[in-house]
Amino acid sequence: MPESDGAKKADSRTSGLPRTARLSRSAIAGMAVAQAGLAQLGHKAQSLLRDEAAQAQARSAHEAALGRILFNALNQLRGTALKASQLLSMELGLFPDAVRQELARAHYQVTPLNRALVIKVLRQELGQDPHTLFAQFEPHAFAAASLGQVHAATLDNGDAVAIKLQYPGMAASIRSDLALLRNLLQAVGLSSAALPRADILDCVMDDVACKLAEELDYLHEAASLQWFGQHLSLPGLVIPQPVMHRTTARVLTMQRLAGVHLNEWLLTQPSQPQRDQMGQRLFDTFMHCVFVLHRVQADPHPGNYVFMPDGQLGLLDFGCTRTLNADFCQALATVWSALLQPRVDTARVQRAYLQLGLIAPTLSAHDFSTQLLPALAALQAWQGLPFSVPEYDFAQLPPYPVADTGQRRQAVQFLQSVPPDLPYFDRAYLGLTQLLKTLAARVRTSNPWIHA
Repeated sequence: MPESDGAKKADSRTSGLPRTARLSRSAIAGMAVAQAGLAQLGHKAQSLLRDEAAQAQARSAHEAALGRILFNALNQLRGTALKASQLLSMELGLFPDAVRQELARAHYQVTPLNRALVIKVLRQELGQDPHTLFAQFEPHAFAAASLGQVHAATLDNGDAVAIKLQYPGMAASIRSDLALLRNLLQAVGLSSAALPRADILDCVMDDVACKLAEELDYLHEAASLQWFGQHLSLPGLVIPQPVMHRTTARVLTMQRLAGVHLNEWLLTQPSQPQRDQMGQRLFDTFMHCVFVLHRVQADPHPGNYVFMPDGQLGLLDFGCTRTLNADFCQALATVWSALLQPRVDTARVQRAYLQLGLIAPTLSAHDFSTQLLPALAALQAWQGLPFSVPEYDFAQLPPYPVADTGQRRQAVQFLQSVPPDLPYFDRAYLGLTQLLKTLAARVRTSNPWIHA
């Protein structure tokens, strides 16, 4: 929906900051709920006049409409609400695909802070103007996202650095934004049986709140950069280290890496061996993080990787990481290994599902094998496809499978809970596969954890 001239002027004045008036933010959420209700009424009325095939198509269109309603509301709220939209869009299986695609539109460049606000933030956090703090400082951001923006600078010793500045008011808006978002999702969920149950949604939203609080603490991100710099020592990887005397909870100064992001690198027309090398590096990093370090970078995005002139790969943005439980990683490997066998050992898979907490101990072996597994079969096959051969060509990876409403209902009926580590693993794995598909990389996927 195009913005009015008044809305554009307001956005210009606030320079990308979130709307803070409680009444206006509540009104945005209320309007979205009303729109979802009207959409549901129209969908029900029209469904009475359709055959079964037309009804399935109409359900997909209705879910896409709900996704647009959600995204339009979150886009107006901006700030932490918009960041939550990004995180929710990466949750495999939580929302219908049409809803997830709409929420994914939150991965975009927002209006950056103006120069006066940049100087104000640096004064508040570091006590001095940028040109006193740095030998050189570029007042125009070279990257901007939902929570902050990044500036180029040079230290007095000549080192190139990147300075991430958090937009004012972000931390203060978490509680109110997520309360609005939780209510909005629950209300819109009443308009679609395909959205998750309220108890599952509550668990996911609680986790999103914790991760947003971490991501807004740049001292936490600095510590994560240091940890991965010490422990993730695979060949060809570079992790920029923080400059602690120029870092606070709202300002993160780190080494600036020379290089380009994925799309720019692809414009240089790299050879297939170069694509394969970078793809292998990404794949090996993911597997090492999951099964050796038990800690993942959980906000995958093409902008978080720098393809460097010397052939190395730079890893950025460690604001959202997750330490995985070792038992979770073992159970996950067990499930994939069992599902890749010519004859699936369903009893072994069920034991792993119990270990993960996905199902209740009371679920019978018959219901597990004849009802739950068939409902999850398409997703499991898609996830395991790269591991079905020793080397996989990710250019051939099919689209993420879209589960129909019946399959989702069948799965939700038997799934007891969402293991706390699962959304982070799913998000990281989905991001990896999409990067490798974009690279059209051929990757050796045989590994000692799944193919043991």
